[in-house]
Amino acid sequence: MTDYAGAVAEGTPVNWKRIIFLFFGIFLFAIIYYSPPWPDAVDPMGKHFPLSREAKGALAVFMLAGTWWVFEVLPIGITSIAIGVLQALFLIRTPEEAFKDFMDPSVLFIFASVMIGLVFTKTGLTKRMAYTMLGVVGEKTSMILLGCFVVEVALTHIMAHTAVAATVFPLFMSIYALYGEGSKPTRFGKALFIGMAYVAGAGSVITLLGAARGAVAVGFFKDIAGKSVSFFELSYYMAPLGWLMMFLLWLFFMVFFKPEKKEIPGLRAKAKQLNKELGPLSRKELLAAAIVLLCVATLSLRSFIPALNAVDKTAIILISTLLFFILNILDIDDLEDIPWNIILLFGGAMSIGFCLWQTEAAKWLAVNWLVLFEKANWFVFIMSIGFFVLVMTNFIMNVAAIAISLPVALVIAPYLGVTPEVILFVSLATAGMPFVLLVGAAPNAIAYDSKLFTAGEFFKYGVIASVILMVVLAAFIVVVWPLMGMPVTLPK
Repeated sequence: MTDYAGAVAEGTPVNWKRIIFLFFGIFLFAIIYYSPPWPDAVDPMGKHFPLSREAKGALAVFMLAGTWWVFEVLPIGITSIAIGVLQALFLIRTPEEAFKDFMDPSVLFIFASVMIGLVFTKTGLTKRMAYTMLGVVGEKTSMILLGCFVVEVALTHIMAHTAVAATVFPLFMSIYALYGEGSKPTRFGKALFIGMAYVAGAGSVITLLGAARGAVAVGFFKDIAGKSVSFFELSYYMAPLGWLMMFLLWLFFMVFFKPEKKEIPGLRAKAKQLNKELGPLSRKELLAAAIVLLCVATLSLRSFIPALNAVDKTAIILISTLLFFILNILDIDDLEDIPWNIILLFGGAMSIGFCLWQTEAAKWLAVNWLVLFEKANWFVFIMSIGFFVLVMTNFIMNVAAIAISLPVALVIAPYLGVTPEVILFVSLATAGMPFVLLVGAAPNAIAYDSKLFTAGEFFKYGVIASVILMVVLAAFIVVVWPLMGMPVTLPK
């Protein structure tokens, strides 16, 4: 009732929407947690998967967090803290398990990626890159938007999409500053930053370097199906999908967020002048660029050099953070500029993801969903797998979403005449593009720090973008991949 009392005291309107969804989230938690035991899930082989009290509690926390995140009842990082608190209070997981996920290596990877973006901004590298890019793409806002997206997708060929998002975020902020509206939200700003998040996902599916999920899923697939998928084979099938999605997303934003200005007169000349005023590269710029390039090269080579693959990617990228401070490129005051709300958001996302995984609530959901389609048409079955992974990857780790669905899907697939390859590639595609919730991927959360769009807007337009993805996937399953040589159905 603090919201109500404060509003009365200050004479401001009561935010009833916030109050309603605050209690609605609590209501969903209570209904699920205190409900009688739910029936077991049973896979096609007759194996039972019970939903334990802890697993039901995980689903309850999952629903409360989803409601609060979408409707921004609390700051998104504070909702993440509630995830850990509820797990500990209701004995869903031990406090050690619930809270240690907030410092999971994946969260620290995001922290290090954000630090790279911070360094690019502080040293001036970001402005230099922005002015150079604008000098190439020109003054039409549609071309500026397309140019930003092309650069981002190109970078995801050799860098993890989280690192790419953290790198291009300050670049996009510099470009937006030249749009001339300050920090005011505009359609162009929404297109630029929601697009930044969506396009990072589209690019990340193209190579094994775009995200960790690819390498893990391929290894997992080899264990289950007994088949190998090479680096270049994956890129051969996924590159057309990733690049097509990038262009379709650009068209999507040009329709739903058509920029207020068709062009920015004099922008090219202004960008060249501003770039000239920056002068030659400074010592700090050269050092920062060298450190980042060395880290990126090392991370990229991990896929080809077994000795490097043994070194954790988070440890490699955190070396850059250490070097930034050792070489005085950053100082202690710069820590105040870190978006801790975003770091906490992803910490909470990891915590609920591991909670659903460890309690086997996610597996219970996967089995219940996929057995609905065990006698369906082969095409419907494949699409159902893609849809399940798409939904789950917005809430839990995309690798986990694949891991819980692949075993069940691969058991059912032969009976419906479906090859394991198409199941893998469809799962990878939808796992890489969580367009609906901010917690679905780190680039989503990083883009949100622009403050140019709300979580509700991200959700609303993400649903439409997800429909576009599913339509494109359907075309690839039926037409494109078979023409490229991928076996989709088993010979009769």
